[in-house]
Amino acid sequence: MFATPSQASPSGPIRVAVVGTGAIARVSHLPALRVLSAEYPLEIVAGVDVDAASAESFCAEAASGRPYTDLETMLARERPDLVTLGTPPRFHRDQTIAALRAGAWVWCEKPPCPSLEDFDAIEAAEGADTGGPFAAIVFQHRFGSGSDHVRALLAQGALGRPLVVHCQTTWYRDAAYYAVPWRGRWETEGGGPAMGHGIHQTDLLLDLLGPWTEIRAMAGRLVHAIETEDVSTALVRFENGALATVVNSVLSPDEVSRIRIDCERATVELTHLYGHRNADWRITPAPGVAPEETARWQDFGADVPSSHEAQLRGLLADFRAGRRPRSSGADGRTSLELVAALYKAAFTGATVRAGEIGPGDPYYSALHGNAPGWAPGTAGAEA
Repeated sequence: MFATPSQASPSGPIRVAVVGTGAIARVSHLPALRVLSAEYPLEIVAGVDVDAASAESFCAEAASGRPYTDLETMLARERPDLVTLGTPPRFHRDQTIAALRAGAWVWCEKPPCPSLEDFDAIEAAEGADTGGPFAAIVFQHRFGSGSDHVRALLAQGALGRPLVVHCQTTWYRDAAYYAVPWRGRWETEGGGPAMGHGIHQTDLLLDLLGPWTEIRAMAGRLVHAIETEDVSTALVRFENGALATVVNSVLSPDEVSRIRIDCERATVELTHLYGHRNADWRITPAPGVAPEETARWQDFGADVPSSHEAQLRGLLADFRAGRRPRSSGADGRTSLELVAALYKAAFTGATVRAGEIGPGDPYYSALHGNAPGWAPGTAGAEA
């Protein structure tokens, strides 16, 4: 039985509970909520964490809310309108469904959850026929003036057809990073760099280019003694005909996040690390493009950086309107489906096509697909 969603009145405060009161809650969620409280009446009613001291200190820092160590107890007592999740991926399915069933919308950190099966269970728990509650994934790189501007240019066909694409997340993580027990493991981190690091750029790429049709891939453990990969490469064909290379690495001392899209009439390139502004985008016209047209392409408008704040602003507007937010449902599933297909293609050596991973496919219920040498406990897998 589901609780009635959206308890907040059109003019009343939106009651927010922050679940998982560690670094991401304090560095990203809380600052976004503070800024947006000037635009929307917001009230932080709870901080929830298995570490009681963390929950207590978060509420003190927020100067609002009551600390809890149990999610169900908090949901029953506080009846929040919105729950933000900053917990590890293995908890996302159960916590999201519990919040949805209590009538709360959910804003969940990436990676969304460890499998497509988990994601589909979350979507099934949404109130899609009643205007919510909905569960959105934190994919903040989609948001901001730069991505909005380029998305519009591509959708209008102003730059011509996308042809050649490169998506790169090449970061560096040392042995100390993987000394933390839950890292590098399928059950607790959800995957390697294709899942936990590169998914932001993958999601932005899909948001800009639209549906993909097939993928081929390779993955390896070149340095770290972990269950998951530490590098992957993939070739992706998009429905619009564009061909893309996707590279995800935690072995790269010169760290960068990059998307480059070569279209018929211009090249669009984004180069940054953990977030982008207008200045991080560059549009290079093809020979013969009129200067006045190029000038229009270069006008990104007021600079709105990609951020939790930018995404949350849109989600709160959707909450008030009772409409599905971006990066929820099928829209939020796209990047996880591509990651699952990348792993299947890499571990089987086969070309994987969009839509083929469903119930009964081993990669539907676990991203390692029980592949020998990759699934925990199989020959060749790291302990």
